[in-house]
Amino acid sequence: MDEERTSCSPPDKQPVVLPRDAHPISRKSIDPDALKILYRLHRFGFTAYLCGGAVRDLMLGKAPKDFDIATDARPGQIRKRFPNVYVIGRRFRLAHVHFPNGKIIEVATFRRDPQPGEIENGGGEFDPARLFGSPSEDAFRRDITINALYYDPVSFSVIDYVGGLEDLALRRVRIIGDPDCRYTEDPVRIWRVLRHAARLGFGIEEATEKAIHVHGPLLTTSPGARLYEELNKDLNYETKPVIESLRGYKLLRHVLGVVGEAYEADYGLFSRLLALLDLEGRVRREGCLLTLEETYALLFWPWAEPLCGAVEGDPSPVIAEALTHAGIQATIPRAVRTDVVQILGILRAMLEALRGGQMRWSLRKRVHFPQASRLCFLIAEGRAPKEGESFESLFGRAFPAAPVDSRKRRRRRRPRRQPGNGGSAGPSS
Repeated sequence: MDEERTSCSPPDKQPVVLPRDAHPISRKSIDPDALKILYRLHRFGFTAYLCGGAVRDLMLGKAPKDFDIATDARPGQIRKRFPNVYVIGRRFRLAHVHFPNGKIIEVATFRRDPQPGEIENGGGEFDPARLFGSPSEDAFRRDITINALYYDPVSFSVIDYVGGLEDLALRRVRIIGDPDCRYTEDPVRIWRVLRHAARLGFGIEEATEKAIHVHGPLLTTSPGARLYEELNKDLNYETKPVIESLRGYKLLRHVLGVVGEAYEADYGLFSRLLALLDLEGRVRREGCLLTLEETYALLFWPWAEPLCGAVEGDPSPVIAEALTHAGIQATIPRAVRTDVVQILGILRAMLEALRGGQMRWSLRKRVHFPQASRLCFLIAEGRAPKEGESFESLFGRAFPAAPVDSRKRRRRRRPRRQPGNGGSAGPSS
C-alpha cells in the first residue's frame, strides 16, 4: 500500500485554508453551546473543529439544523472534561453532550477508513483505537466534498482537504474519491448524493452521476434497517424533492419494492403522491407534525387506494397482504406497518363517507381513528385540522342532515315488580 495507492485511499495534499476575511461565517451564527464545547476542548490542548453540514450551510448563508464537532480528543477524554456527556456506540464511540431543553451536540473523534483486517489487534478482536485518524483522513472518509469542510473557531478559518469549497462555488455535489469504489463500499452513499443535490438544488458532478446509473441496484444489498433509517430522514424533512430524485434515477423500486415500481411506472399515481407530500410539507412548516405512522400512511395511500376500491368492507387485510408481498427492501418495523394498515383502512372509510354520506361510526372505537382523521383533513380539505376539529365535524359540514352516530339507543328496562308488595319494586318485608 505504500508504493501503490488504491483508488479509495485519501490523497496526499495540503488543505485549502480560507482566512477570516475570505468567507461569510460568523461566530454569531454558531450555536453558543457548540462554541463552548469547541473553546473548552482547545483550552485543554485538543484540536476541535465545527464540521459537516453546519459548515456547508453557514457558507451558503443558511441556518444549520445541527452543529457537529470533530476533534482529536478520544471519547474517554471528552467524557472526563464534560459533566453532561454520554458516550454511545459500540464499534465507533461518539460523545453526545446534553444541554437543557433536549439539545444534544455530537462530538466525534477524527477517524479514518482502515484497510480490511487492519482494525483487529493481535488476538483477532476489534480494536476501536485503530479507527482514529487525522483531520485529513477524517475529511476523506466522508461521503461528499461539501460536507467535509471544517471551521476552526480559534483561527476563524475554513479548512478544505477534498475540494468542497470549489464544489460549493460551482453548486455541485461530488463524491469523495472514486465513485465506483465508494458506491461499492457503501451503496447508501448514492442515496445521500441524491438527497443533498435535491435539497440544495445543486447539480451532480459527471463521474458521480454516471456511477449512480451503474451501481444503483446495489441499494438492495444494503441492510434493510439502514434503508429504513435513510427513508425516515427524508420523510421527516423536505420529502418531496428527494422522492422525486429517487424516482428519476429509478431507485424507488430498490427501496419500496412493488410500491416503488408502481410510482415509477405510473406518473399519475406518482403525481398524487407528490401532492400529498406537498401538503405534508406545508403543514409541517405551519407547526403541525405528523407521526411516523401517519407519514408512512401518506406515502402508501396513492398505491393502496386502488386496492381498497376493489374490496367491499374493511380493506385492511388486503392492504396488509399486499404490503407483506411488496418486496419492500427497507425494513419497516412490524408495529409501524400494522399501524399504517389500520390507518389506511379507516381513512378509506372516511373518504367514502364524505362522498356517499354514510359512515361506519363503530370505527371510532379504533385507536387509530384520530390519526386517520388528521389525514382525512389533509386529503379532503388540503389542510391540517384545527384545534377541536375531528372527522365528525368534517362529516357534519358535508352532510348536515345525516346522523353523526348510527348506533341505536337501548331502551331502559323498567325494574320488575315483586308480587305482593303493592307495586313496589323494593324487596318484600
